[in-house]
Amino acid sequence: MAGHSKFKNIMHKKGRADAARSKLFSRLSKEITVAVKMGGGVTDPDMNPRLRLAIQNAKGQSMPKDNIQRAMNKGAGGDGEDYKEIRYEGYGPGGVAVIVECLTDNLNRSASNVRAAFTKFGGALGETGSVSFMFDRKGEIKYPFSAGSEDAVMEAAIEAGAEDVESDEEEGHTILCAFEDVGDVSKALEESLGEAESVNLIWKPQNLTPVDGEKAGTLMKLVGALEEDDDVQNVFANFDISDEEMEKLSA
Repeated sequence: MAGHSKFKNIMHKKGRADAARSKLFSRLSKEITVAVKMGGGVTDPDMNPRLRLAIQNAKGQSMPKDNIQRAMNKGAGGDGEDYKEIRYEGYGPGGVAVIVECLTDNLNRSASNVRAAFTKFGGALGETGSVSFMFDRKGEIKYPFSAGSEDAVMEAAIEAGAEDVESDEEEGHTILCAFEDVGDVSKALEESLGEAESVNLIWKPQNLTPVDGEKAGTLMKLVGALEEDDDVQNVFANFDISDEEMEKLSA
């Protein structure tokens, strides 16, 4: 979504990098553990597609191998919490559609925390399906800009069966594919471009909602509050905030 990556960069510039990294590793570990448990205890990435994606993401974020192995062992041993997946949907300031994906061992806690964040920052939590129809479910594979020229990455993506490529010097190469093809496409790209920085299943907005001024600031507070919640794995929204507005928010 427009602006979201820039928002994360601003948070890092504000000195939250270490805390954000720790939280990121925690979320990656949780996903690996759940992938193993839901895969019947299978720890072979080639036999467990969800685990393969989780490990790719962990490696792309430089997560230590020991951390990855511990998370896998936890899932294989049936230890730890019994996590459940749940999705919340609603509207934020300015009528922006927001999707929140959680992995939680306490549904009541997650629902209460997500609802409280929406209420605090001028949003409204809706029913499941209330905004997801405005998004497309896609696979998103990210590579650093140094992975190759725009033409080279485009060619590799086409050969791998991807649908689209967006290249930017700051954000790198973002390759999009059909939701159900993400495993095959990421594997093919790995052979031609090497390991990806991340491989995710995302909700891509069909249209963007412009937001500025006070509403933009409040929206970013909502997104930040949601992303800081331990039960929240991902937040997607269809906002469009200009670079100039983002710079004001980072001041």
